[in-house]
Amino acid sequence: MGFTEQRFNVNLSILFTELPLLERPAAAAAAGFTAVELWWPWVGSPTPERSELDALRKAIEDAGVQLTGLNFYAGQLPGPDRGALSVPGEESERFRANIDVAAGFARSLGCTALNALYGNRVESVAPAAQDALALENLALAARAADRIGAILLIEALNRPESPLYPLVSAPAAVEVVDKVNAATGLGNAKFLMDLYHLSMNGEDLPQVIETYAAKTGHVQIADNPGRGAPGTGSLPLAELLDRLRKAGYDGWIGLEYKPGDRPSAEAFDWLPR
Repeated sequence: MGFTEQRFNVNLSILFTELPLLERPAAAAAAGFTAVELWWPWVGSPTPERSELDALRKAIEDAGVQLTGLNFYAGQLPGPDRGALSVPGEESERFRANIDVAAGFARSLGCTALNALYGNRVESVAPAAQDALALENLALAARAADRIGAILLIEALNRPESPLYPLVSAPAAVEVVDKVNAATGLGNAKFLMDLYHLSMNGEDLPQVIETYAAKTGHVQIADNPGRGAPGTGSLPLAELLDRLRKAGYDGWIGLEYKPGDRPSAEAFDWLPR
């Protein structure tokens, strides 16, 4: 099967970033994609003006692409932050203020997957206190996602690039998934399996797929080393995606890689047409 049987969407927060935000959905459509995903686009604001939300919604609708995934507010991302929900004080409050805004935007476009990045450890705060706050906020996010018929995604990142992020393995992220589902009783928290991050952590990817495919709500890929397009590194991505499909995952595969020193529109030559 390889890449030919997969459903790929393109992440507009890492690809097509040479273009203004409102031009990226049309560029993705011109490159042949029918679906896109996004990190929270307004890095400095969990509650942007209605006009900004409406403009992005219109750009996505006019491009004729489906929004299949959206991050909640995650602080300065790209940048030093890796989420806000476990960070006490202002950042936690900003995350909470964003929950209904992000869910409402997702609902307006039929988006059914919302990703909540956990947040970095804070030196002056006990990890247990951060984890308790995180569970409280994730439960709020899961309930908001449930109200719009969406799932809540919880992602493992990689330790080399995110040394202060506590969820740097598949088991660590899935443990949080299970805790959220136990707290809410909704069962709509799922694992976001990013094969690049897991490979950077040195995990046994076939074993991760076998163990956690049933709890996986979304998959993202980039090659390793380099976080480039498939074929630029050494990961057997076609084989791994075959394993995922055989294990029962039939959802979207998010392309969350760097285009390199070429325009994003030229970074899909590996993809069967």
